[in-house]
Amino acid sequence: MVAKLHYESEMPQIEIARKLGVSAATVSRLLQRARALGIVKIEVMDLALPDEITGQLVEALQLKRAAVIDTPSSGVLAALATPLGNLLKEEELAKGSVIGIGWGRAVREIIHAGLPKIPDVHAVALNGGLQQSAPHFQINEFVRQAADQLGGSAHFLHAPYLSSVELRDAFLSDPVVQQTTGLWDRLDCAIVGIGLPHDINPPEASAATANEQAIGGAVGDVISHYVDLAGNLLQWEGEERMIAASVEQLRNVGLSIGVAATVEKAAGIIGAARSGMINALVTDTTTALAILDVLQIRQESP
Repeated sequence: MVAKLHYESEMPQIEIARKLGVSAATVSRLLQRARALGIVKIEVMDLALPDEITGQLVEALQLKRAAVIDTPSSGVLAALATPLGNLLKEEELAKGSVIGIGWGRAVREIIHAGLPKIPDVHAVALNGGLQQSAPHFQINEFVRQAADQLGGSAHFLHAPYLSSVELRDAFLSDPVVQQTTGLWDRLDCAIVGIGLPHDINPPEASAATANEQAIGGAVGDVISHYVDLAGNLLQWEGEERMIAASVEQLRNVGLSIGVAATVEKAAGIIGAARSGMINALVTDTTTALAILDVLQIRQESP
């Protein structure tokens, strides 16, 4: 009873003594006895330090760079803006550097929170747009905001995400469109989100087609390039109509930064890193520990 009152009801020892009509010393002795008998077990948790986890992620995922922040009580995606900005500064992007921008909630929140000044760079859309009105799909708006914050120029892609093969080829042969898509071969940096698996992604948050949702074994995607946990690329019917930077173009980026902060994306982050489409990561401790747990489970599996 004394243990329940103190540890479960959070009642001070002096109040317990008054309630039971005993001395405070008696209450203290009973609590000590409860711990000795195993009635009460006190566990001191080891706190995961962001710097230590960062090193573990870099090694485990063979990343070029990573940044991990303590998980805040709210606004975790916006909180990733500062460490992402630091990675951009560390890359020492020169005048004329090209920064690709993907879509998604994390990208939107980071850009909304603000990017550092890196004058005279080019911000370019990495894929065509969607008809959905949800704010996390508005890639050209992300590019405009990013260019304004960086102090550079914006390169939009006024083309659909999906079209017919013939229409796609027509778009990509247009000289104005080529001014944007031509920058994909010159990417010095990319900022991309990691998609959730379709079975746990809310319908209002997804723009995936029926063919995309039918992909088996997908743990996530980078601008609709889907991967499994091993990093293998998964093809889907209609992908050849997609207007977006290619997997090879993403793999050739000097610093391709994945931004994500939710434990449900742990497997997708691992797959994206193993595929080579991202070589850097910005996340929080909760997600980072989930990633390391998945990797440990994978290692222990027969």
